[in-house]
Amino acid sequence: MGQVRGGLAVGARPWVAPLQELARLRAQVRRHRVAYFFMAPFVAVFFLLTLAPVLVATYLSFTYFNLLQPPTWIGWSNYRALLLDDDIFLIGVRNTLFFAFIYGPVSFMASFTLAWLINQLRRLRAFYTLAMYAPSIVSSIAISVIWLYFLAGDRYGLINYLLMRVGILEEPFLWLRDPRTTMPSIVVVALWMSLGNQFLVFLAGLQNVDPQLYEAAAIDGVRNRLQELWYVTIPVMKPQFLFASVNAVVASFSVFDIAVALAGLPSHLYAGHTIVTHLYDYAFIRFEMGYAAAIAVILFLLTFATGRLAFRLFSTGGAY
Repeated sequence: MGQVRGGLAVGARPWVAPLQELARLRAQVRRHRVAYFFMAPFVAVFFLLTLAPVLVATYLSFTYFNLLQPPTWIGWSNYRALLLDDDIFLIGVRNTLFFAFIYGPVSFMASFTLAWLINQLRRLRAFYTLAMYAPSIVSSIAISVIWLYFLAGDRYGLINYLLMRVGILEEPFLWLRDPRTTMPSIVVVALWMSLGNQFLVFLAGLQNVDPQLYEAAAIDGVRNRLQELWYVTIPVMKPQFLFASVNAVVASFSVFDIAVALAGLPSHLYAGHTIVTHLYDYAFIRFEMGYAAAIAVILFLLTFATGRLAFRLFSTGGAY
């Protein structure tokens, strides 16, 4: 036997181990070839529609690209201009974070609370479920038309009319033009639209909780609905919480259509400007695709980091 020096046998060939690992990998692929065959369509679609666009956008974020000329490599210039010189982007980040920190938790808690209350009903449950879910299947443009009537800045706007009738306001208030109320108004409309999808997920999870768990909890001393909720329902529904929280994170950082429909593009004093609005401005109005790609990369990193936090909070096994 050869002597051992530095963890390797004297005379051993260093390329043998990689070849052996490659042979084991080929044997594993051959053994599970049917499983890999069924995975292949999903892997191909995931690469073409998800991974490849992310990689292309990351590359373009380091270039100057105007759709008419080939991309020109400029290094970190887009990120330097975005983070140090673009004041409008910083306003968009502030507005997006304001929207996310209110919209995400409030929509999550309100959807679960309403689902839990409606799940307690024995009559008219289907009616209330339909009433809660209906706003989420209506387009944001149609919803904005309705809410523009509510938030109109003249005396014919419904909110102004009611507040003036009861004496709270003496003259009409510009809800969508005043920087103090533009983003809160967008949050309210977005919350009204978003409750349906998460509500349906929570209601389905509540109806799938095994009743025997409640019986076992009653034997162990659980005496009321609130204790059942805390000790049985919430721990069992962690998968639904995880799904809904990830959806809330994505929706929080991707707010665009309802903000533009209500506040315009650009909004007054950029009070309703968001990260996605800034991205749309540079991508499809100014056609500066490299700069827009840098905005998209930063948005991706923000969404990914917040999504990972949601995974850590609601993962069932702590493996994420």
